[in-house]
Amino acid sequence: MTFAIRARPALRPAAAPAWTPGRRPGWSAAALVLAAALSGCGGGKGEPAAPAAQALPEVGVLTLQPERQVVTNELPGRTSAWLSAEIRPQVGGIVQKRLFTEGASVKAGQVLYQLDAASFEVALSAARAQLERARAHLGTAQANARRNAELVKIDAISRQAYDDSQAAATQAQSDVAVAQAAVQAAQINLGYTRIKSPIAGRTSTSTVTPGALVTANQAAALTTVTQTDPLYVDVTQSSTELLRLKNDLASGRIQRAEGGKSGDARVTLLLDDGSTYPHAGRLQFSGVQVNPGTGAILLRAVVPNPDGVLMPGMYVRAVLEAGVNEQALLAPQQSVRRDPAGNASVLVVTAEDKVETRRIVTGAAVGSRWEVLSGLAAGERVLVDGSQRVRPGDSVKPVPWAPRAPATPAASAASSAG
Repeated sequence: MTFAIRARPALRPAAAPAWTPGRRPGWSAAALVLAAALSGCGGGKGEPAAPAAQALPEVGVLTLQPERQVVTNELPGRTSAWLSAEIRPQVGGIVQKRLFTEGASVKAGQVLYQLDAASFEVALSAARAQLERARAHLGTAQANARRNAELVKIDAISRQAYDDSQAAATQAQSDVAVAQAAVQAAQINLGYTRIKSPIAGRTSTSTVTPGALVTANQAAALTTVTQTDPLYVDVTQSSTELLRLKNDLASGRIQRAEGGKSGDARVTLLLDDGSTYPHAGRLQFSGVQVNPGTGAILLRAVVPNPDGVLMPGMYVRAVLEAGVNEQALLAPQQSVRRDPAGNASVLVVTAEDKVETRRIVTGAAVGSRWEVLSGLAAGERVLVDGSQRVRPGDSVKPVPWAPRAPATPAASAASSAG
């Protein structure tokens, strides 16, 4: 059996593709993989460095320091006149003249109205005539009594005649006194026809005009005179706040303002438009009874009003300086968070630069800060800026925080123009 052996033709390399302009020579997949492996191997001087560790978040913190803080209470109140007099006639008559300008200032004793005085002048003349008649009768009775006193000594008249003459003289003397009182009453009534202001102040509108008939002690006032410098400010304070203030004073947490007396408390007024009244007042009176309906105590302050800015009946906010806390801790309001129940808390950066939550108790608002009554101590760092980027337990990089100064109108205009 024979086999036939055929020779295979020799393999020729494939012709390289022709290069054309604008076309880069291709790289095989193996070459690309090899190049990537070589580039990933380290050891060379120019190799890229390993990625750095993630930086700690930067937060703004405020280190709490004790401050001297005046303890104040802001209370609602209304102004009332220092003195007020409703002018009413004390005798009846026709109004002849009105002798003042409505709304003008008047002095004490100044005549405001003139009534028709003719009938009162006649009454005064009649009373004076009765007085003269009584005096003449008194002279006759006294002379008769003196003569009878001499005659009774020699039994020229009876004892009965002597007693009658003495009684007549005494009665005549009483008649003179009655007539004198009648003259004085007539003079007073005549004076009442000139209706005067009992106090100095400013007048209100007049309710009558010349020719009107007025009666003694009528219900409607002719006008009202009000003294407005100084003014009273009546405010109400909760009995709960008053008890808390007394407890703070007793425990020594706060001291009385100005060394001392509760009646010397300084009062600053905030007007209805939000402005501060330029003249400070003094607390004059503190009530001794609690209103059972509201649970509040009445306080009265005296405030100077030289410019007439305040008027009786105005609504104001009175800021009373109750005491001074020499070791007050104040935290920015933006650092305080509250839960749905109203409990306050802050984020504190510890000595290890870690964030933790701290429950606190706040007191009164002092500008843009809260007074911290408990939960924080002096020297602790409160997180103010950057709380959205961290959570309790995170490590942070604390930097000092300072409140921004309010922008001036010029700076605001410049920034808007830019």
